[in-house]
Amino acid sequence: MELTLESQGYLEALYRAYLEDPFSLPEEWRRYFSALALEGSRREPLEDGRRATPPLAEAVDLAFLLKVERLVQAYRELGHLAARIDPLGRERPRPKELSLEAHGLLREDLFRSLPPFFGAPTLGDLLGRLEEVYLGPVGFEVVHTEPEERAWLLSRIEAPWPKPPREVRRRMLERLMQASLFEAFLQRKYLGAKTFSLEGLEGLVPLLLEAVEEAARHGVREVVLGMAHRGRLNVLAHVVGKPFERIFREFEEIFPEGYSGDVKYHLGFSNDLTTPYGKVHVSLNFNPSHLEFVNPVTLGRLRAKQDRFGDRERKRGLAILVHGDSAFIGEGIVQETLNLSRLPGYRVGGTLHVVANNQLGFTTLPEEYTSCRYPTDIAKMLSVPIFHVNAEALDELWFVLGLALEYRKRYGKDVVIDLVGYRRRGHNETDEPTFTQPPMYALISKKPEPWKVYAERLLAEGVVAEGELKAKEEAYLANLESEFARVKAEPGPVVPHGLSGIWQGYVGGPDHLVPEVDTGVPLEALKELLLRLSAVPEGFQVHPKLKRFLEARKEMAEEKRPLDWAAAEALAFASLAAEGHRVRLTGQDALRGTFTQRHAALYDYQTGRPYIPLQHLAEGQAEVEIYNSPLSEAGVLGFEYGYSMEYPEALVLWEAQFGDFVNVAQVYIDQFLASAEAKWNRLSGLVLLLPHGLEGQGPEHSSARLERFLQLAARDNLQVAYPTTPAQFFHLLRRQVKRPIRKPLVVLTPKSLLRHPEVVSSLEELAQGRFQKVIPERVKGARKVLLTSGKVYYDLLQKRREVGAEDVALIRLELLYPFPEAELKEALGFYPRKTPVVYVQEEPVNQGAWWYLSARFCGEIYGHPFSVVARPESPSPAVGSSKVHREEQEALLEEAFK
Repeated sequence: MELTLESQGYLEALYRAYLEDPFSLPEEWRRYFSALALEGSRREPLEDGRRATPPLAEAVDLAFLLKVERLVQAYRELGHLAARIDPLGRERPRPKELSLEAHGLLREDLFRSLPPFFGAPTLGDLLGRLEEVYLGPVGFEVVHTEPEERAWLLSRIEAPWPKPPREVRRRMLERLMQASLFEAFLQRKYLGAKTFSLEGLEGLVPLLLEAVEEAARHGVREVVLGMAHRGRLNVLAHVVGKPFERIFREFEEIFPEGYSGDVKYHLGFSNDLTTPYGKVHVSLNFNPSHLEFVNPVTLGRLRAKQDRFGDRERKRGLAILVHGDSAFIGEGIVQETLNLSRLPGYRVGGTLHVVANNQLGFTTLPEEYTSCRYPTDIAKMLSVPIFHVNAEALDELWFVLGLALEYRKRYGKDVVIDLVGYRRRGHNETDEPTFTQPPMYALISKKPEPWKVYAERLLAEGVVAEGELKAKEEAYLANLESEFARVKAEPGPVVPHGLSGIWQGYVGGPDHLVPEVDTGVPLEALKELLLRLSAVPEGFQVHPKLKRFLEARKEMAEEKRPLDWAAAEALAFASLAAEGHRVRLTGQDALRGTFTQRHAALYDYQTGRPYIPLQHLAEGQAEVEIYNSPLSEAGVLGFEYGYSMEYPEALVLWEAQFGDFVNVAQVYIDQFLASAEAKWNRLSGLVLLLPHGLEGQGPEHSSARLERFLQLAARDNLQVAYPTTPAQFFHLLRRQVKRPIRKPLVVLTPKSLLRHPEVVSSLEELAQGRFQKVIPERVKGARKVLLTSGKVYYDLLQKRREVGAEDVALIRLELLYPFPEAELKEALGFYPRKTPVVYVQEEPVNQGAWWYLSARFCGEIYGHPFSVVARPESPSPAVGSSKVHREEQEALLEEAFK
């Protein structure tokens, strides 16, 4: 309790009550006021011999209490700076504010009585408790939290801490021992192999296992883990339960034919763990070496799991992210992930962050990798508690973990445990750390294994017996030896991770093995959906400028007006939702659309209340979620990728504001979308909508960098499409869900074409057929064929009319990858072999699709001479002048029709 005006009034009222009837107060207050009365008895008596009853201010000495209060606040705010959180025992300077003198207090004041709300009878007792709580092996940073949360946290921190039950301590010791023995075993058996050992931070293993059990007690049934390579093999073996045999086989490196795979310390695993509170499914994400980029993927996966089992309160799933100390403060994706935590479209009910703090980057010290006091300071942006814990203090770690998870459950917010340890070896097992940190490693070389430190404590307290501990050690090592011997005696290939559970019935692999499907929707159903999309609740005030937008939708339903791009997209979403497929679209300004085309949400013109027609289509429809994302590409794309991994039957989309900005998220494209199937046998049907096209808006509002996606394309890992009609877009989106193959789909979408009078489709085109990979054109006696993709087709069409070039055919390549060999061959087969084919693109010749096509066909395409018309090569996608752009575009079109 803080000493405020209110508490002073409370104190005065209690004092008066004591004077009238001491026994009306609780015992602790009677003792306090009795001690004051005893001090008052030393006063000089009055003339009549009676002792004066002093006023409150004189009896209590409020000035003294205020000094004590300031001392308490100093410990709360600054105690963490002197807490014994470093297991290497290096001295940490004690702030001068943690002294009696700094607050005007004297040594003799230690014996003075305190009111009960200080939690101790005298200042000396209080100081002892403050030293024990705030200068022990835990450093608390909670004063930056919200007032209500801070009061709750302090009430728990400053109360007597519970001790772990005997069985919990025995269990933690065994897990700590196993974590240490496992690392030593790998070092002996696979000398020189990289394992990225956990040694020095083995406490992470009991921490994670206790976290799973405590979370289960809170009702959690799904835990999704994200972590880097440090300690990953240990966590796979002892937390997630990956069999030793499978880990050892990965060291033996016997692979099945055609195996691509990844290094063993990037692999994931999932398993059901049994706890006293029921089974918990634990999933450890696969991830690349790009530190921290797995974070939003983890949250996206958990959000999808929560949505799948209807957990709208976000209480039945837990995300645990294990960070490195230098990466947590160094990688910007951490800030993006933290920022998602409280946003409606991304919240998961709070994440448990564990910083595996080696107090060292690769060779980089904290003073070199952060401008902050701690690497965890970035988390203060969320006003959440941060607990710095000595990794060897397992009993205190157990208390902090319980407090952290209780905080998360109570407030639904993130929480951070900074697990401070060290790295016994170099960055990897072949690295020599003494080159750069000789004093630090001199200390580390003298440290016994953490399990032996904890074992001494439990042996001294009689919690375990020495013989029992030795027996457990020998049994565990015997098990490791047995599994190792079996792998050596029965050599066999690594077992690739298969598809199971919700992924049964879906496939990856070659695209041509999966048949095409009809994606049309009955005409009457489309009409009904359009009417639903144009309806609003009674009394809803539509924005005056949007009334025409809704009227146009009704006219489309009556077939009085053709469908534009936005209407076709809305019908794709609506028809899939009506058929039971969840739809989720996020991106910057996704609700309205960057180009004011979508209007997925309508806002009451008077109240601002939103209404999303896609969520009110029919009884029993699937959920349709469309969210405006924060101004973030990487974090949001990573989140949606994770979401798509847990919802294969859904249409999950991410839209860039402009396609140019997708390269901010390049790590997710390279390390996850393009390669996850080859590395980890993990599939995703995520759709990327990337507005693309040169329209005179400058270098950063023109290109989604088509060439980069095509360079990444191999072994049918991606789909890259550049559709030219609303009907094509409609069928493409439905095809993505209706075919059982799951590959990321990259769609280059229009900007100016959204309102182009010729970029329209009839309802009949949506009701019939399927996506056309190639749209042919047959022109008898054609002197040349212009092959093209996307927006420039309409420029060519207009130019052909202008110049009367009816002897030039236009063929549209709508799907660029997987390359539609048969369809394009058939389209060109109409023309004599010597008819030249010219690929026309508006991008510079070193960008766009040309390099990909030229490498594939080398000057001849199915017997036809093959060349290109494009802008000259350029390091920049487009010019900055709209005037120069128009001149370039005109020259390009004229060249095409020569």
